[in-house]
Amino acid sequence: MRVLETLGGPADLKQLTGQQLTDLAAEIRDVLVETVSRTGGHLGPNLGMVEITLAMHRVFDSPRDRLVYDTGHQTYVHKLLTGRAGEFGTLRQQGGLSGYPSQAESEHDIVENSHASTSLSYADGLAKAYRLRGEDRHVVALIGDGGLTGGMAWEALNNIATAKDLKLVIIVNDNGRSYSPTVGGLATHLTSLRTNPRYEKILDLIKKNLGRTPYVGPPMYEVLHGVKKGLKDMLAPQGMFEDLGLKYVGPVDGHDRQALEDALRNAKAFGGPVIVHAVTKKGFGYAAAEQDEEDNFHQIRPVHKPRGWTDVFADELVKIGHRRPDVVAITAAMLHPTGLAAFADEFPDRTFDVGIAEQHAVTSAAGLAMGGLHPVVGLYATFLNRAFDQLLLDVALHKCGVTFVLDRAGVTGDDGPSHNGMWDMSILQVVPGLRLAAPRDGKRVQELLNEAVDVADAPTVLRYAKGEVFPDIEAIDRVGQADVLRRSGNDVLLVGIGAMAATAMDVAQRLEAHGFGVTVVDPRWVKPVDPALVELARDFELVATIEDNGRAGGCGTMFAQALRDAGVQTPVRDFGIPQQFLDHAKRAAVLQEIGLTGQELAREITEQLTRQHGEALDEPDTAADRPRNA
Repeated sequence: MRVLETLGGPADLKQLTGQQLTDLAAEIRDVLVETVSRTGGHLGPNLGMVEITLAMHRVFDSPRDRLVYDTGHQTYVHKLLTGRAGEFGTLRQQGGLSGYPSQAESEHDIVENSHASTSLSYADGLAKAYRLRGEDRHVVALIGDGGLTGGMAWEALNNIATAKDLKLVIIVNDNGRSYSPTVGGLATHLTSLRTNPRYEKILDLIKKNLGRTPYVGPPMYEVLHGVKKGLKDMLAPQGMFEDLGLKYVGPVDGHDRQALEDALRNAKAFGGPVIVHAVTKKGFGYAAAEQDEEDNFHQIRPVHKPRGWTDVFADELVKIGHRRPDVVAITAAMLHPTGLAAFADEFPDRTFDVGIAEQHAVTSAAGLAMGGLHPVVGLYATFLNRAFDQLLLDVALHKCGVTFVLDRAGVTGDDGPSHNGMWDMSILQVVPGLRLAAPRDGKRVQELLNEAVDVADAPTVLRYAKGEVFPDIEAIDRVGQADVLRRSGNDVLLVGIGAMAATAMDVAQRLEAHGFGVTVVDPRWVKPVDPALVELARDFELVATIEDNGRAGGCGTMFAQALRDAGVQTPVRDFGIPQQFLDHAKRAAVLQEIGLTGQELAREITEQLTRQHGEALDEPDTAADRPRNA
């Protein structure tokens, strides 16, 4: 029987021998490779977390002691050790285990976030709460060196450093990566340590002292913190943390479980905030992941990847870059995922990776625009939420020509609620002067990106879906700036927004089969609302908008408001994502569940028209008296 199969929970780890723990680590890596290769997910980060997770659970007592993970995608090992090994094969599958911590799954999970640089703030609040309540509990926050590039992490450290009696241990998982290699001054410091030829000697010295020192106090911390001049001079990060007033332990080999346990036990006994610096390798123990230069198998990539929305954007931006020397690119530690890697290869001096720092990225873009350039900022749609204030007051208020390209917009599926890009088209509606485009297919990505970078006096936004790009849908006519995709009559005006234009075409076909006349339009630019579309709506019995964005404050809401303002009486049905956090599942399954399918939408629109016709029987002067299919 495998060691993993004998574990009922993390408490069982404390009874294992050293050899059993070594065997367990190997078993966990085998399970990770086998399962994640099949289900998809974050393989590299979890391979690098095996020994750290084992040490955390052997030294601390979860769930009494709370373990807080930054981003949360590196908790697969944690799941295996907290009673979920039997369900691990359902990872990221509908109805199965989430790819992130989940309170619904286990009492050992507390923070469900998958946005970076937040763990230290959660941990600060938890530790303060336990102190005020008089509870003898520790909080352990794990954050990567990539997460430390986010300003929020340093805001938290600034406060944690002043609370000398907080039972808080911070583990810095230093692997030199986020999605891509970590960038910035902190990364340079840490890299200089990892590449120092004296590094192994430092590790040996600390291991020996941790192993043979039976007590904690000034003599122990003299060793751990490298106060002696010779050691201190070799450890670049130490002074940075200690200048804040934080105790520092390390560097520790993050794949030496015993050394990690010794470091964590001493940090736990200190009684105040301590940083334990663990140096690890992303993808450790699996050669294919270790040797993958792009992202160490951060996520499993399909062998035969179809051409996606991101690919179309990437190729077109390079073309624009050759034509427009003023165009520059900004990424927040996601060069490859957002499609900016091709631009970076072609124009390295015009590409800026700012780390996991969306707020800084946006305001820096404003500065670049003020300096005469046109920045293109590539983000996941869900991550734009983190920099809304900067977009509003730093970019839009100053009428800066900055183009934001939002990848993974709408329902993204497998990664769960934090990754669905379902808020962007609502929050952006309130930004004065901003123009928002939602391309329906690859050709429109090219067209609208070129139109967006031509706007020099306001922010522009381009948002598109995750995955394979849709087949092109050619227009048959143009009304204002909107494309007319289909026209068979004036019963229903279907406004298909972005990726939902294809769904609108499906709905139209179903409605026409029931005798209704339908016109399908794609606004292309959804903000501001096109006055030509408002006037067009006068001639229809019903307007239905379809968007893969939250209904509250979305494009449908704004279109209905525009009709009211213009005195257009045509009823509007706005279809979109309900304002709720969506469980993880494939995109198609999520859309089915929330009713954004051709069949379900056609049924609801048919019922709406039937109600309108029924109510119109006693009202001869209504729109229902107009000839059908005119």
